[in-house]
Amino acid sequence: MAYNSPEKIVEITINNGVKKSKFPLSQSLILGFQAGAFIALGYLLCVRTTATLTGDLAGLSSLIGGAVFPIGLILTLLAGGELLTGNMMVMPLARYAKKINTKQVIKNWFFITISNFIGAIFVAYFFGHLIGLTETGPYLAKTVATAGLKIHTTFMQAFLSGIGCNYLVTAAVWLCYGAEDITGKVFGIWVPTMTFVAVGFQHVVANMFIIPAAIFAGHFTWMDYLHNFIPVFLGNAVGGSVFISMAYWYAFKKKESSIKQSNDFLTSKKGA
Repeated sequence: MAYNSPEKIVEITINNGVKKSKFPLSQSLILGFQAGAFIALGYLLCVRTTATLTGDLAGLSSLIGGAVFPIGLILTLLAGGELLTGNMMVMPLARYAKKINTKQVIKNWFFITISNFIGAIFVAYFFGHLIGLTETGPYLAKTVATAGLKIHTTFMQAFLSGIGCNYLVTAAVWLCYGAEDITGKVFGIWVPTMTFVAVGFQHVVANMFIIPAAIFAGHFTWMDYLHNFIPVFLGNAVGGSVFISMAYWYAFKKKESSIKQSNDFLTSKKGA
């Protein structure tokens, strides 16, 4: 399987950040909806495959859920989608490289957050609530229990969990950019994503599905959701923009960029 070096992945990521910053608003919203729905469908699959596990098999639910959930990120990255958590790594790296400005980063995050939420809510309401895929028997119990675990955490716990989640999710995006064939991309996405789900870290877009699904079923409130959204959003932002984006910028590109700027300066001086 052909694979790019980390230095090359930095370049690919920066170029993708610039590309995303130039998307028309309609394109960003459509792709954001797709990504939110894809992640929600992955979580719905997770609920449907683990809710009925009992006895000794119940202990495997985290692993099994983690094994099926990555379909959402695979669809997003390969079929096409704009996912907030991935953009929390891609856009800052383009900003560190001074290819885009801070306003473009914030604008992208804002509209992708909204469109991801609409996509996730669509799946939670129409498939989970109206069809009843999250509101019958063990599936309701699983949905409510999972949402409850996320809501009943302190601000700091949710924030740190968000960091751990997007440390892994953006590593999955990083590996996808590094692979040059579809098999490598799928495998690169699958392993880190499975890990974050099995560990139990919190993903802001995944929570846009599971917590509203429980709310539609008559459990919890939208204020409960907001109290979870804020720390998880912030944690995901730190996980992507600092632990992956900033780390690899300083490791592989900052020195190179400084040398290039110095050479450009010397060249201009000679020309003068």
